[in-house]
Amino acid sequence: MKENGSIEFIRKYPSPNPKIELYEIGYWSQGFLVKGLLAKPLADGDYNALLYLRGGLQFVGAVRPSRIAQFASQGFIVFAPYYRGNRGGQGRDEFAGNDRFDAIYGADVLKQFCKKEKIHVYGFSRGGLMALWTTILRDDIHSVVVWAGVSNVSSMYIERVDMRRTLKRIIGGSPTKVKELYDERTPLYQISKIQAPLLIIHGFNDCNVSIEQAYYLENALKRESKDYETWYYPSLAHHYPPNENRKTVRALCEWMKSKGTY
Repeated sequence: MKENGSIEFIRKYPSPNPKIELYEIGYWSQGFLVKGLLAKPLADGDYNALLYLRGGLQFVGAVRPSRIAQFASQGFIVFAPYYRGNRGGQGRDEFAGNDRFDAIYGADVLKQFCKKEKIHVYGFSRGGLMALWTTILRDDIHSVVVWAGVSNVSSMYIERVDMRRTLKRIIGGSPTKVKELYDERTPLYQISKIQAPLLIIHGFNDCNVSIEQAYYLENALKRESKDYETWYYPSLAHHYPPNENRKTVRALCEWMKSKGTY
């Protein structure tokens, strides 16, 4: 079996931004060859490292080159795993089951391009689960941003009637029948292991991931006396309008940088 986080191939990928170069990377995670997209500024510089963890499932919420380049243009080297079973990668997307290790070992891929002691982690929607697990299971995370993130998988099943059939297929049943499998995917029970400062971003009008998911996370962090901050937006939903989106990306990138450079 190939070493976790080892790179199998690197190939140039078309970039939407002339100041950012993109590469598609194949790497190994628990014996599966999975893929991801790396973005880095063309100009020389001492850039921070950012692990970008996408939302959605399979083609929904797939990694977009323009989005990864947007974050890189804020002064980061960014790596965004596709997760196993996506875009020709081996294995099966498990919605924060063993595929969480694709994020965890994605951090090792990122470190090969940005020689930093610690890295920053960003997770959107389902990526919130992946970001939290990465932070729980690694000790080299410098800061974490969870934007419209899922934190409780059982509650996600209850909230999203349209996703119940998919979740039952992927996880193996409903929370009433296989509660332990939902709990295994829910990071709230291991929040005590998080050491990095965490920023929660969420819109009150989010119909994809309810604001309750942010409250679950905030309350768990509060109980454990963790370092966290919340940015709640009363009038915004899951996807922000372009201007608000750009402003929020700039602000969260500055928040990560304010935590120091390593």
